[in-house]
Amino acid sequence: MWRLLRDRRLAAYKFRRQVPLENYILDFVCFENRLGIEIDGSQHAESRRDAIRDAVLSAQGFSIARYWNNDVLQQPTSVLEDILAKLAGR
Repeated sequence: MWRLLRDRRLAAYKFRRQVPLENYILDFVCFENRLGIEIDGSQHAESRRDAIRDAVLSAQGFSIARYWNNDVLQQPTSVLEDILAKLAGR
């Protein structure tokens, strides 16, 4: 995913990776649009800790988009299109 987002490769949006925010580390963040992106495995399905984390970050004005590892690896174009839609909506 970093290969696809770095150096403003996605519609000139700037992303940073492994960003500490509050007491958490986000996989990727676009500060301009306050969008955090998390790439997760199945261990995060229905995770209460992730719900709490999302609520804390939401209170700071961030929206969090979550994608499964398999989707990123098998359907990167679809994931990027979804990220663009979320960025445009912010």
